[in-house]
Amino acid sequence: MKRTALLFLAVSSLLAACTSTRDEMGKAGVDRTPVVHNTIVDCPVYDGMKKTSIILAQTTSGNEVQVTDTINAYFVRVRLEKDGQTKVGYMDRRCFGERGNERGNRKMK
Repeated sequence: MKRTALLFLAVSSLLAACTSTRDEMGKAGVDRTPVVHNTIVDCPVYDGMKKTSIILAQTTSGNEVQVTDTINAYFVRVRLEKDGQTKVGYMDRRCFGERGNERGNRKMK
């Protein structure tokens, strides 16, 4: 009897946690539009979040890229036009100076 009650309690807790997570993800308080930034130094755009990843494109100082997401403390996900094609990759945050510390998906005011 105790096992059944414990199992029921565990399953109901799990369902409640999943429901609250789904509700948080569905809120409309996050702006998911890309944020345009200009690079301040020459930077590569990688296909992964490591300096050893394949370089998809090389940007020069002043190039405009769209930051679509802030992945971690070191990289941001970007979208850019290169040779008539849209490329999506990862850039080091330091390529943008202080503006690189802003969130790509920031809360709406």
